Amino acid sequence: MTAMVAGGQRKIMLQKAGTRLEIAVVGHEAVGLPMVTDSFPTDGTGTRKYASWDDVNVVAHGLLQLGQGLKEHVDKTKVQMRDIDAKLKAFNNTLAALERRQQEEALRLMERTEAEQMRRRNEEIQARVIRLEEKVEGALTEPQLDSNHSKNSVTPSVQRILMAQSGRIDQLVKKIQQQQEKLEKQSMHLQALQSKLAKKRVKSHRRRDEEAVLRALNDDKPGLSRSCHDFFLRGERVSGIYWIQPENSQPFIVLCEMTAEGGWTVIQKRLDGSQNFNQLWREYKNGFGTLTGELAARSGEFWLGLEKIHTLSNQGQSVLQVEVTDWTGQTQAARYSVQVDGEEKKFALHLQPESSSGIQTGSTGVLFSTPDRDNDLAAEVDCAQKLSGGWWFTDCGASNLNGKYPRRHRSTTQEMFWENRSLTATLLKIGPAAMQQ
Repeated sequence: MTAMVAGGQRKIMLQKAGTRLEIAVVGHEAVGLPMVTDSFPTDGTGTRKYASWDDVNVVAHGLLQLGQGLKEHVDKTKVQMRDIDAKLKAFNNTLAALERRQQEEALRLMERTEAEQMRRRNEEIQARVIRLEEKVEGALTEPQLDSNHSKNSVTPSVQRILMAQSGRIDQLVKKIQQQQEKLEKQSMHLQALQSKLAKKRVKSHRRRDEEAVLRALNDDKPGLSRSCHDFFLRGERVSGIYWIQPENSQPFIVLCEMTAEGGWTVIQKRLDGSQNFNQLWREYKNGFGTLTGELAARSGEFWLGLEKIHTLSNQGQSVLQVEVTDWTGQTQAARYSVQVDGEEKKFALHLQPESSSGIQTGSTGVLFSTPDRDNDLAAEVDCAQKLSGGWWFTDCGASNLNGKYPRRHRSTTQEMFWENRSLTATLLKIGPAAMQQ
């Protein structure tokens, strides 16, 4: 082994059994490591000195221990950071609960204060009325000195008193009416504040549930999959909420339906009309409805979003399965090869039926339309406004699975339908074509 110094770089050369190996060690002074060449100096003539193989092993073992120590330190730091993050989230939730409690207590205090003030004002008004009545009765029962005095003096005086008191009573009545109007306005304001607090509480619970689901997903599945079928191939057999990341896309959560043939990604689900599907272009692009939290178990209706559907259908050959249920309880299904273009092509839908049985579809390459984006094939009619919701409309007559949910067994133009049949439930799910093989 030979140690050489060239500029700021130190090089160790090993020669053994005819094999030459050079190890370059740069910047030992910066990291405080021992210099190999300091233990093996050269003579004045610059002749190379050879070090023993054991010395090199000692240095390598020291470097290995240093690396292991750094790795253990990094792992401990990560654990501490996760603990701190969990404590901060718990503190934030506690602080939010305290703020809501303070707001509710302030509202109750305002209500009690207003009621007490109104009660006191009513008591004052009643006392004034009683005093006025006593004065009037006293004036009427005073002894009459004579008939002329009674006619010319007492009667006009009583009349003036009655007129004055009547005017004051009218003013008091007006004040009472004004106070009642103020109380009604304050009551409406309090109801609005209580409604806002209730909505904030629901959003807070929903956000907490979603965070819990996402944390559980991240803890259970550190590696993200491209689709629900990838989870199926990894051994998952339970349907539910999963976190995926398709190609050229940010991660997002989906509802996976695990079947015997593979894992389906649900892109639309309707069953009870709890979600309003009469949305605009932006909502249909990004998606709407609730996938996680307490509301998911109660409603379960959602639209995944055109951007996400586009990324899912462009990861190779994909298939779309459409399942519809009518008022008789009969369910029909059809399967198509599918591809959805991006927003620059208005999310055009390309379908090819996989079989001749079951429900059919219209022409392929149809653009997506919403009430604020008329892209249908009808020349004189805006199908999205006429039929409600967003869909791949042709001439407003083939299908609309995003129309209004029917509340009775009747057929209207704005209800969701397929081939002129009114429906009670729909399910759209997408998966890779390899599932059929």
